Amino acid sequence: MSDRLEKHGSMHGERGRILVVDDTPDNLDLLGSLLTRKGFKVLTANSGRAAIACVYQDWPELILLDICMPQMDGYAVCMALKADEHTKNIPIIFISALDEVLDKIKAFKVGGIDYITKPFHGAEVVARIDTHLSICRLQQQLEAQNQLLQQEVRDRIAAETALQSANRELYRLANLDGLTQVANRRSFDATLDKEWRRLSREQNPLSLILCDVDCFKGFNDTYGHQSGDECLKQIAAAMTAVLKRPSDLLARYGGEEFVIVLPNTPESGAIHVAEEIRAAIHDLALPHRRSSVRPIVTLSLGIATLIPSIDVNPEFLIYAADRALYTAKMEGRDRACVAPVPLVAES
Repeated sequence: MSDRLEKHGSMHGERGRILVVDDTPDNLDLLGSLLTRKGFKVLTANSGRAAIACVYQDWPELILLDICMPQMDGYAVCMALKADEHTKNIPIIFISALDEVLDKIKAFKVGGIDYITKPFHGAEVVARIDTHLSICRLQQQLEAQNQLLQQEVRDRIAAETALQSANRELYRLANLDGLTQVANRRSFDATLDKEWRRLSREQNPLSLILCDVDCFKGFNDTYGHQSGDECLKQIAAAMTAVLKRPSDLLARYGGEEFVIVLPNTPESGAIHVAEEIRAAIHDLALPHRRSSVRPIVTLSLGIATLIPSIDVNPEFLIYAADRALYTAKMEGRDRACVAPVPLVAES
């Protein structure tokens, strides 16, 4: 309704648009002349039904409403307007010869904002109209500012949500391998460094498993690189299913190599995980007729376990696991070997 009020009201230089409702012509003429001289745009209606029709046609900013009218009195007009979402905020001042307290109480109860008793004083009528128009316009301004603020809040929340989503996606892209959707080398380096420092303080074991797909060059040469990519994705998924703890990390180390970080895991636990992974790859039964080990895809795994020291570089653990992986390949592949490293890393 505020848009309609702006369209018809004070933007045209008027003091305000007032609908005067009274079934007595002299009263209409008197109030109409008074308000017109004071700069108001005056609309008139001589019955309750005519008043409601005028409201929907011309949208006054305020209504001066008589009570005693035939067919539809002022109380009924007020209740009808207050019951409509579009007109409920139009301020209504009752102006009536009725002077009983109960009449006034009823007027306020049905939704009137003020009550003027006839015979009235012109200056009082104008003052009360000005007061309520000012209040109404201030409320409209406050509502508009509140709506603007709410929209700004919604926009900010939406922007922050979009930013958080973008940051999550950026983090995912920065830390996941694009092919296998497991952690990438960058994520592995960061996790190993973090766990190394944490476990060096706690003096608990850290295990590392390096995994290499056996005879993978022959697989690509036989089945093509697209099949090779699909093979790596299935291997990564099978290995992921084996790892149960949120703290364990599977990462693609490079090419057909994967690496697993197992915090708080002794050597026996790492061996168990390695054998479960080897069995899971067997269960995939991916054909590999160029393999020198089996007619299916297999893994060689190197295991290293130690208690980290802040004075030793984590590369020490990677080197040990790599040596164990080399041993597994030299001993015939499709097996897990353990690096002979000390339980405590020495500088």
